[in-house]
Amino acid sequence: MSRHRVDGAQDFGRVAVLMGGESAEREISLITGEAVLAALRRRGVSAQAVDYRAGTLPALEHGGFDRVWLALHGRGGEDGVVQGALESLRLPYTGSGVLGSALSMDKLRSKQLFSAWGLATPRWLVMHGPDEAASIVKTLGLPLIVKPGAEGSSVGMTKVAEAAALAAAWREAARYTGPVLVEEWVTGGEYSVGVLQGEVLPAVRIETPHAFYDYDAKYFSDDTRYHCPCGLPAGQEAAIAGQVLTAFHAVAASGWGRVDFLLPDDGVARFLEVNTIPGMTSHSLVPMGARQAGMDFDELVWRVLETSFDPVEARDGRA
Repeated sequence: MSRHRVDGAQDFGRVAVLMGGESAEREISLITGEAVLAALRRRGVSAQAVDYRAGTLPALEHGGFDRVWLALHGRGGEDGVVQGALESLRLPYTGSGVLGSALSMDKLRSKQLFSAWGLATPRWLVMHGPDEAASIVKTLGLPLIVKPGAEGSSVGMTKVAEAAALAAAWREAARYTGPVLVEEWVTGGEYSVGVLQGEVLPAVRIETPHAFYDYDAKYFSDDTRYHCPCGLPAGQEAAIAGQVLTAFHAVAASGWGRVDFLLPDDGVARFLEVNTIPGMTSHSLVPMGARQAGMDFDELVWRVLETSFDPVEARDGRA
């Protein structure tokens, strides 16, 4: 979707920055929301923080807001639920619509769609219980990564190096909503690429001393290293950028977001997921790519708010 340019802060009207929520990612959502709120106010936008909890909708409906900057992460905020509620209130909001949000949050459907659109993704199986451990290891080998099918920020994820540890990893992931996915371990560089108003931002390559890019490595660790420029040859990065857009469109995402993939030695990107409301913290990836593209944090936040003008019918491919 092309950019809807807004030149004056008054054109946005009164903006609710919806943050917090009740998911496992509440802490990060509050950090994102406060950063977004400060950026909007620096640019002269009339913005107010709203902590989204049960009973919040009447406050949004009657609060005199003209649009919503969605800073919610995880279930209830990033999975289409709040998007549908805002549409029922006829309140414009940032980012993907109901379908794109729901599909992107569903790791199983995302992988199925990536495959249907001709993109590579790590081989996977759905694990229904500990008794399937032996057959899964026989099929996918070791090591493995085990994850809940409907969480973000690496919540509930475990790397499994030995078959005996798979049952415990399944139990950890099964504490959360959605099917438990078990993926083959793909050795290679980990990359994240922002998408903003139809444009692909420069890729960020991630290095962490942790077993994988887990919750602590994402948000708090000072040992995680980020490389932008990512070090890929220009031609290869451009080719992968086209695949990034394919992945973004495959799950009906729109407006802005982030696409994550692994790049092993064979040079074929293995797509993991699309994040429709990426973090906007000091350790977050989309601001890094935007900065490399010449866009500071405040401009990025402004550009995301512009996506609230995208017609509802155009999100999710409904127009």
